[in-house]
Amino acid sequence: MSDPVKTRRDGAVLEVTLDRWKANAIDLVTSRRMGEVFAAFRDDPDLRVAILTGAGEKFFCPGWDLKAANDGDAVDGDYGVGGFGGLQELPGLNKPVIAAINGICCGGGLELALSCDLLLAADHATFALPEIRSGTLADAATLKLPRRIPYHIAVEMLLTGRWIDAEEAARWGLVNRVLPGSELMDAARTLAAELAAGPPLVFAAIKEVLREAEDMAFRDALNRITRSQFPTVERLYRSEDQKEGARAFAEKRDPVWKGR
Repeated sequence: MSDPVKTRRDGAVLEVTLDRWKANAIDLVTSRRMGEVFAAFRDDPDLRVAILTGAGEKFFCPGWDLKAANDGDAVDGDYGVGGFGGLQELPGLNKPVIAAINGICCGGGLELALSCDLLLAADHATFALPEIRSGTLADAATLKLPRRIPYHIAVEMLLTGRWIDAEEAARWGLVNRVLPGSELMDAARTLAAELAAGPPLVFAAIKEVLREAEDMAFRDALNRITRSQFPTVERLYRSEDQKEGARAFAEKRDPVWKGR
């Protein structure tokens, strides 16, 4: 059986391609494999940014493989270390992940995209949450989508399952940019290279604070930051990179980030 998750390293950037015939749908085996890939990315000090995309030009990911479910894959089965798709519940992932959405992105595939930090979409990409039509709940999207786009638009998508195109997705702020399909991966790689050259300890602190403070009151979260009560913030404020940033500013030069 071929690996449904292809990877490619380019310096500090890891490209992850979901490549499962015929629509890049995710079954339990694929989800566990994706969890392994992203856990290894998280734990590799030489990798700083990941790009997630789908094979081909038609599908990014349609989500859960209903055929596999019909054949016995339990919806409450073992999705692996990162939960569904390897990203949704992966603990301690403090590195940026870019989604390069190259086609249909629906159901669990949209939930997978929402687990990424930056979303670039091909101009032919489409988005939906069609779970309502199969009598099930888009659980992660029900929690996440109303926090990412206007509430009433999110609820409409959840209640009706209607599709939106890339232009509308950009209008509601669901994606960062829309590009011609032929330019999508080049744009994702350019963005990844820019991030890979940035301060990894600051990125880690940003991701941890975003994740952990989501349900905190503003004052409580701010107090935890200023008192260095987030591990990544404490590490940042004690790091060589913190001193290097100030020194580079004073010397009017670009900083050299070492991640320590």
